[in-house]
Amino acid sequence: MDRRDLRFSGWGLVLVAALALGAAGIYQFAWSSIRLPIGERVGAPEPALGTVFTLFVVFQTLGQFPAGWVRDRYGPRLPSLVGALCLTGGFSGIAVAGSLPAVYLAYAVGGIGVAIVYTVSINTTVKWFDDRRGLATGVVGMCFSGFSFLAIPAIRRGVADTFEGTLFALAAGVGGAALVAALVLRDPPSATSAGGGSADAAGAADDEADDDETAADIETAKTDNAGQDIHPTDERAWTWRQAVRTWQFWLLYAVFIVSNGVGLMIIGKIVSFATALSLPAAAATASASAVALSEAGGVVIGGSLSDRLGRRRTVAASLVLSGVSLAGAVAVGVEGLAAGFVALVGAAAFFRTPMFAVFPSLVAEYYGRTYSSENYAALYTAKLFGGVFAGTVASALVISIGWAASFALGAVLIALAGVAVVFLRPVEAGGGVVRGS
Repeated sequence: MDRRDLRFSGWGLVLVAALALGAAGIYQFAWSSIRLPIGERVGAPEPALGTVFTLFVVFQTLGQFPAGWVRDRYGPRLPSLVGALCLTGGFSGIAVAGSLPAVYLAYAVGGIGVAIVYTVSINTTVKWFDDRRGLATGVVGMCFSGFSFLAIPAIRRGVADTFEGTLFALAAGVGGAALVAALVLRDPPSATSAGGGSADAAGAADDEADDDETAADIETAKTDNAGQDIHPTDERAWTWRQAVRTWQFWLLYAVFIVSNGVGLMIIGKIVSFATALSLPAAAATASASAVALSEAGGVVIGGSLSDRLGRRRTVAASLVLSGVSLAGAVAVGVEGLAAGFVALVGAAAFFRTPMFAVFPSLVAEYYGRTYSSENYAALYTAKLFGGVFAGTVASALVISIGWAASFALGAVLIALAGVAVVFLRPVEAGGGVVRGS
């Protein structure tokens, strides 16, 4: 298959991956629309419903690593089939659940399905693209939330009228999308370049001028991974055990914790924050909608820009701008300027999300594409700690220092995360152990 055919096939796979990930994202983004009907059916109090979503996040985060490990070694079909079964079983289980433990189990199973589909879909773009990897990853990532934004009104009406029928329809829809992905998605032939051209490398050249490897370095990386199915064009092929020995991985991990923590705090508490500021109810609702739309747009636009400006530069600038926007939202919100509050909250969300398009690509560029799924899945476990910050820690901060101060602190933290990205440097070649570390 020549490069032209490879590019064409790659974009077709992007559409399938985007469809599957968008369907899977309904579990996360439509939860607020089905949680109360679920609570009424099984008699679950508010804290118990919160636990359902917490379990989902835990399984959706931790499930990515085994899914990525399997995908890197056996291809996307096997994990995608398992993901389709889990996604179907999750919503089907909710439809017939008669007790709270059954709801816990069903949504946890759904979380595993989301984990599998997420890691397969996102890393499909990483393995196929060089030229427009950021754009391709952004398109897929955008659908994770964007698809739900379109589906939520119908879901909300459906669960109010026919709860079981709506849940079974969701089960069939999300499971069917994952099944299509299982049948269609594939990785590039190992004897062929997993992308086309060098525009991607050129776009990041200013960031990574010191990332040149000699032929001896490449041979060293291949020797250290002898016996594995390594893409011949990979400059390196490091497993997660090798990746975690580098300081770059832990800097990315810290940035991921902060960005997820502040971002999830915005998603989960922005309506309450607007209410605490005595802003109109319409402004509170509009701020939540602005966050959803802005996050979807930020992923695809930021990913596309990273192909031209470089990965590191894009993430650093966007996170700093996110912090500045969030600080501005706090300032205008305190003054009672509702329109400015909504606009700046949307800007904060927009500038936070390019990292979700860039980080998978950055991990692949630092550690190679051969094990990109497992390496990004290892990095993604940082979302757990971000969730703890957004939930327990943020609530404690609100009680102790107040709403405005808590969000101002979040603005400072995410801006500092952006500054930290400036200090990233390419990982040195040679078996995954960085000299001097």
